[in-house]
Amino acid sequence: MDLSVALGRLSLANPILVASGTFGYAKEAAPFVDLGRLGGIVPKTVTSLPRAGNRPPRIVETASGMLNSIGLDNDGIDHFIEHHVPYLSRQGTRLIANVAGKTEDEFPSLVAKLDLVAGVDAIELNLSCPNVSGGIDFATKPEVTERVIRRCYESTGKPILAKLTPNVTDILSIADAARQGGADAVTLINTLVGTAIDWRKRRPILSNVVGGLSGPAIKPIALRMVMMVARKVAIPIVGVGGISTLDDVMEFLIAGASAVQLGTVNFFDPSSSMRMLDDLPTAVASLGASSVQEVIGTLEWPR
Repeated sequence: MDLSVALGRLSLANPILVASGTFGYAKEAAPFVDLGRLGGIVPKTVTSLPRAGNRPPRIVETASGMLNSIGLDNDGIDHFIEHHVPYLSRQGTRLIANVAGKTEDEFPSLVAKLDLVAGVDAIELNLSCPNVSGGIDFATKPEVTERVIRRCYESTGKPILAKLTPNVTDILSIADAARQGGADAVTLINTLVGTAIDWRKRRPILSNVVGGLSGPAIKPIALRMVMMVARKVAIPIVGVGGISTLDDVMEFLIAGASAVQLGTVNFFDPSSSMRMLDDLPTAVASLGASSVQEVIGTLEWPR
């Protein structure tokens, strides 16, 4: 069984990746996951300078999911390159660094710095974090999305993935703008903006009031957006949002995703990716296919 897939210029041994913000820098997950078996690792978002993130409480469990308002807590790009890339790049899988800028100028600056780093195979642009000021501004207007991605594309020879927000009325125009800007693939979707309230105290639970909703609750929305973009925009897609089982993986592949990222499931079932990889060949073969590539985007629409 051929499990390999391609995201533009980025080739993957298989379509199972882990999502930024849910896997730390991989060391925490090593006791549960054979990292080398993964198609790729997307470590947590890094920024130009260290960030302390938002004040606690910044995570709250919800029905079929969770709200997070971490606020991009990280030690900055230089620390990431010096302390985390050496370990991550030795794991025998693709390393896709994830970056976020406060301004348009910061994105190409971050990308240019990573362009010089051996071991980083691709860069995912976090254009759509919902729990920091201005975090989704870069993925709500097509002209801004295209401009930021184009500047990043011109700053590196590494493949670029654009992580987009579902908190828009027209995902197709944003995805097409990413394509025109030079993105090798789009990651669909980031979290949805939500909130939680303690009615007894009459106060929001999260210190930041709002956060990003993830987990099984958002899977139907993510699946719809993947399906829509796959039909209308000629760009590879990484599906993410509520993927917890192999059935979920197959649904995203059939809908048009070339790869998937596992997110919230890593918190409550950290070894799930290994079981999915074990069972993926059988699921693909059950469709009469001998490769994952053969089943991508094969959803049959009603006439």
